[in-house]
Amino acid sequence: MSDIRLFAGTQALSHLRNHGLRAADVNWLAGASGGPKWFILYGMDRYLAGEFFTDKEQPLRLIGSSAGAWRMACHAHPEPLQAFERLARRYSGQTYSAHPDCHEVSSEAARMLDYVLGDKGAQGIVDNPLKRLYVISDRARGLVKSDNSLVLSTGLMLAALGNLASRHTLAAFFERHVFHSPHDTPDINWLTDLPTKWKPINTRNLRQVLMASGSIPQVMERVCIPGAPGAIYRDGGITDYHLALPFNRLPGLVLYPHFYSGVIPGWFDRFASWRRANPQHFDNVVLVAPSKEFVRSLPLGKIPDRNDFRKLPEQQRIQVWRTVLQESERLGEALRSLVVNGEGIGDIQHFEPRRSVHI
Repeated sequence: MSDIRLFAGTQALSHLRNHGLRAADVNWLAGASGGPKWFILYGMDRYLAGEFFTDKEQPLRLIGSSAGAWRMACHAHPEPLQAFERLARRYSGQTYSAHPDCHEVSSEAARMLDYVLGDKGAQGIVDNPLKRLYVISDRARGLVKSDNSLVLSTGLMLAALGNLASRHTLAAFFERHVFHSPHDTPDINWLTDLPTKWKPINTRNLRQVLMASGSIPQVMERVCIPGAPGAIYRDGGITDYHLALPFNRLPGLVLYPHFYSGVIPGWFDRFASWRRANPQHFDNVVLVAPSKEFVRSLPLGKIPDRNDFRKLPEQQRIQVWRTVLQESERLGEALRSLVVNGEGIGDIQHFEPRRSVHI
């Protein structure tokens, strides 16, 4: 039995059964928010960066929020395998004081990002004509601009309550900003569900764009981005947690390595179990997720998450996370077998947006 499960929209399912999964047919690679959940995708990312996309001649767009944005930046890095290795090593080895505040967490994240990018990474990502990075971050409005704990908590609570009634109420608190490769002129009408602004990435703003995309409210400090005076940015996962975007409006296939078989649109939708991705939006999406059997085989029988910081002693957490990174290579091998040998093509399931998700 394979360690991976594949789910595809109607168009993508037909394509895979007729042609298999080919790099030339994939135009977009998507990366969801999720903090250390990304460790189980490390093996697949290494296979994709080191072999699958190596000879791709047409541009590949890489879109992500929060930890997914950092993964996509590694894919766009001039030395992607080395960047992934540095991210895995530093992320899994994080250490903090007994009660870290937002400044301590943000400072550690900034040092981690500098380590991952290296001396020439930012320039290489911006200049990359074939792997074009798209990073989602959210410009804060009103109460959620504040770093005062009480004010911010009140704003987040109001945003969460409004979101229960309608996702559109998020517009009162957050504005989606998509920072994109300077090699593209994106269709500004692609994303219309929430107010959205499009801004090019450059070497001056890339570092802060990536920091902003992963700056979890109440865990990390707010971020200012060069070229956007007065604007306050927070985690892109608030509006786009699992990237339930209208991918069907884009040409070609979208490859989406994911932690789960289900997709939650926004951060607050974790508390709105009835809200899932529009199935029409995933018509051309190939979603690759770990099997339940694989997850059960991991240390503690689960996917890593941020609660591990609180629940596990430091050295045990680091050891568990690094074991998961090693085990993730099995998913990379399973994906390679699918591509090279067609193994599992006949077992691909139709994407079901309301499939259960365990957070």
